[in-house]
Amino acid sequence: MLRKLPGDHTRDIVSTVPTQVVFRPVVVPTPAIVTILVALFRAVAGVVRTVWRHPVACLAAAVPAGLCLLYGWRTGLLAPVAVLSALTGWRFTHPASFTRWVGLRLGAWWGLVWVYRRHWQPVMVVSGLAKHIGGREYLPRLLKVTCTLTADVVRVKMLAGQSADAWQERADNLAHGFARPQCRVTVGSPGRVVLTFPRQDVLATPIPALPIPSVPVVASVPIGLREDGAPYLLKLHGTHVLVAGATGAGKGSWLWSAVRGLLPAAAAGLVQLWALDPKRMELSYGRALFGPRYAADPADCADLLEEAVTVMQERADRYAGIQRTHTATTDDPFVVVLVDEVAFLTAYQTDRKLKERTLAALATLTTQGRAVGIAIVAALQDPRKEVLSIRNLFPDKIALRLDEPSQVDLVLGDGARDRGALADQISSYPETGAGVGYVRLEADPEPVRVRAAYVSDTDILAMVRQYAGTGEAR
Repeated sequence: MLRKLPGDHTRDIVSTVPTQVVFRPVVVPTPAIVTILVALFRAVAGVVRTVWRHPVACLAAAVPAGLCLLYGWRTGLLAPVAVLSALTGWRFTHPASFTRWVGLRLGAWWGLVWVYRRHWQPVMVVSGLAKHIGGREYLPRLLKVTCTLTADVVRVKMLAGQSADAWQERADNLAHGFARPQCRVTVGSPGRVVLTFPRQDVLATPIPALPIPSVPVVASVPIGLREDGAPYLLKLHGTHVLVAGATGAGKGSWLWSAVRGLLPAAAAGLVQLWALDPKRMELSYGRALFGPRYAADPADCADLLEEAVTVMQERADRYAGIQRTHTATTDDPFVVVLVDEVAFLTAYQTDRKLKERTLAALATLTTQGRAVGIAIVAALQDPRKEVLSIRNLFPDKIALRLDEPSQVDLVLGDGARDRGALADQISSYPETGAGVGYVRLEADPEPVRVRAAYVSDTDILAMVRQYAGTGEAR
């Protein structure tokens, strides 16, 4: 029952009934001429942008249409038939040039229209790369799509305030969103990223041993192929290289490919090949190529490393105040020390004195050797710090197939796996994954996927017959 409240008590009553707030926006009448001019400007800008971005496609549509209007439909039909006939002949007579100038461009246009632009908005939203602020949706801008023989390359302008790390963390989302097997994200110019979507894997099949160089090569030697099908040259002079991979990952392919590329220079006296083979299985097959500079016993390995330190110190004394870099000559050849399974000489060595001698010599060579022309190429299976405490002294690193995702960053450095170095996902089948690895150089933090050529036992025996006992290979 309601009753009246006396006096001023009504002012103390608080209503709990919500009050509807009505917003009435201010409407400003726009003259019709302004609306027409804006629409006309947008239409003209759209046509100009289309012609600028797709000149060939616009020309292909405009020429037949113009011929039809001027000379009739028969003449208009003749132009596309002639063009198609010419392209067909080009395709079968010169397929390489046709692919370069026509095929890849058509593939890029098709990928832009049918794959990436078509699915761009939902993929960006679902992967979390789009932003909703104040009721508006902001999308990264798709700039350009180009095609190589093996991959689609998509250039994107990020949203203001975004970082490349956010894109690298969502590489799997992007790959699945655009129905591609993989996506690698690299940093382009400021505010832009480059997305690489491989279409086919040219490294899925073994690569036979590469031809031995016809001229002496010292600085960089041919090793195999890059993911894009281009030859890969491994830099040796002026650096040290660490190759890490599980059992059967193909470390021998990298070691023997390096030896194969250096043989002409060794025969000319410009290179000396030293080999430490504590397992007595890999490098021993071509032992004659190394002559007296081959060691398998741990004590002999330590002696050989200390001999390399002596050579290094003697050169440093001669170079002091005269030169700062090394040039390979017959008097001062480039010394390459190959160490297969370096952990046998360090972590797994039971003789404490031998272990200390080996580590001290390796640390000295890796810190001071490259300036005087001495390079260490070491291979190991376990990349943990307690196994090889000096792994950070190797400027260039190669990660073959690894057992765990965390080991990728142990070998290549923090963040390498996020940048696309998926060494833990390399196939364990030798035909598919042996010799495949990710290379990270001192001068470039972006990992590169490479497969080393397979040097068979027959190839090694042929190398021994041809080069054993020649020049500095003795």
